[in-house]
Amino acid sequence: MEFAKTNEIVEKKSKFLGFLLECEDEETIKKALECLKKEHKKANHICWAGRMKSPFFEKAVDDGEPSGTAGRPILGVMQKKDKQNACIFVVRYFGGIKLGAGGLVRAYAKVAADLLQ
Repeated sequence: MEFAKTNEIVEKKSKFLGFLLECEDEETIKKALECLKKEHKKANHICWAGRMKSPFFEKAVDDGEPSGTAGRPILGVMQKKDKQNACIFVVRYFGGIKLGAGGLVRAYAKVAADLLQ
């Protein structure tokens, strides 16, 4: 799977790897997610958000993070930047220090914003 852009941030020993995928359908998102799961077997979470223009599609997935702390912040950045026909995946490796809800929201949003700059 070829991603348009990637990045990485470290927040209190947790590593967040961001992947931007330009796509036109949900099937492409599913395939990319499968690839990331195979490549990052030891990751604690693979959270993502996707937006399509036609047919209209918006989805945010927290993948085990507290509700609303991962997928929604990623989707919010995509909406604010009006990014469509794309999906952002963020792979998290837990570093042993809890970030709290606010810390998670900031980290996931930062990864997404950096990918869209």
